[in-house]
Amino acid sequence: MKQNRWLALAVLATGMLMVILDGSIVTVAMPVMQRDLGFTPEGLTWVVNAYLIAFGSFLLLAGRLGDLLGRKRVLLAGTAVFVAASVLAGLATSPAMLIAARFLQGVGSAMASAVSLGILVTLFPEQRDRARAIGVFSFTGAAGASIGQVLGGVLTDALSWHWIFLINVPIGVAALALAVPYLPNDRGLGLRAGADVLGALFVTSGLMTGIYAVVQTSGNRFVTGGVAVLLLAAFVLRQARARTPLMPLRVLRSRQVAGANALQILMIGAMFSFQILIALYMQRVLHYTALQTGLAMLPAALAIAAVSLGVSARLIHRFGERTILIAGLALLTVALGWLTRLPVDARYTTDLLPVMVLIAGGGLVLPAITGLGMSGARPDDAGLASGLFNTTQQLGMALGVAALSTVAAARTDAHLRAGAAEAAALTDGYRLAFTIGAALLALSIVGAALLLRSVSAAVPQEPSTSTAVSGESPSVAVASGSEGSASASPSVTASS
Repeated sequence: MKQNRWLALAVLATGMLMVILDGSIVTVAMPVMQRDLGFTPEGLTWVVNAYLIAFGSFLLLAGRLGDLLGRKRVLLAGTAVFVAASVLAGLATSPAMLIAARFLQGVGSAMASAVSLGILVTLFPEQRDRARAIGVFSFTGAAGASIGQVLGGVLTDALSWHWIFLINVPIGVAALALAVPYLPNDRGLGLRAGADVLGALFVTSGLMTGIYAVVQTSGNRFVTGGVAVLLLAAFVLRQARARTPLMPLRVLRSRQVAGANALQILMIGAMFSFQILIALYMQRVLHYTALQTGLAMLPAALAIAAVSLGVSARLIHRFGERTILIAGLALLTVALGWLTRLPVDARYTTDLLPVMVLIAGGGLVLPAITGLGMSGARPDDAGLASGLFNTTQQLGMALGVAALSTVAAARTDAHLRAGAAEAAALTDGYRLAFTIGAALLALSIVGAALLLRSVSAAVPQEPSTSTAVSGESPSVAVASGSEGSASASPSVTASS
């Protein structure tokens, strides 16, 4: 039985790796796609934006569908949609065809990703095993983007850009074949238990409009953002009054859950922006090729792997999630702070490699924040909590990249208008973005210290019938009265 659990984890991790790879692999091949398909410069951005909008918008709805229809069923359907969309993208012969395929890929990714954590925490109710499992799962997300950049360069140079999408087909088919026998079957609550169609319409359209406001390149962002705020406000009001809400507001009554999701937006925004901006710096300032850039970032992936797979579980078990989260954030803050002194003619070994090593803090941060973000949810809300966690992660990516890229571009444009050399102007723009990123991480440290507490560290000190998170209502208590501890309870806890 235990062996089957780890095989099931391998299936979940493979699916997550495929999704994360697809989010970064396209960046290397975009210039070639522009030339082959005739994209305009503005239209080319929608190769990324279409995926981002669909992925971020459908996560919460997909998580609730997992609770209602069964998480395994939703994951299988999402993986199938993703594989079919990958075939369509790989065979694309026009910009419209590729953009449509990317949107469908985002829908499939949302369906699969939203329920993955819900399945994982039910597979591993024991604290120590869950810590290892979350470490493996988090590594696939942390290192997948770096691997995607290397793989994208190799496939584009050796074959063609079509293969960055077609490579998903054998991986996805294998994941489906293994998921059927090894993932646990769950019937779900049934649609009668709570299919809030109006709430789904409000939140999906609100998130889609909000993400579009971030990535749009024309029109008035304030108007679009205002519409998004109104739609999301309508969603919250609907959830407070609906008989069977899509997202019961009790999930957000836990300071642990709300705090972890809020901090994740800041943290992921800084981390993901670093990955994009440092790649741009290496290509535009240091004139690295796409493949050289991917290889230069490989030490970061290896460092994250060594930490998340090797020591994070033991450290979290010993010191608690919050302590390890703060330690990891401190390492990341130092890494981005190092980049605030980035020179125009940087040497890889002295100016960039130390940063790639310090990024190992991500191997501590991601397992810890994942466990904290899933704490407090009841067993029948596991898919919802997973969808919420993934939604805030995606929002962090979108908002972070949009905000820091805009700041960097504005600083660069100001220098260029003043007559500065392009390399110097670009470098100073990136330095400003890294400074803001370091500040966001420092703010995350303060927030973690004030808002969060380690559930695993608190459990031995509290009776099983009490709430394990300060400020929670009894309806979202982590501990299970029948089992005597959160680590033994089948409920979704933060025992990572």
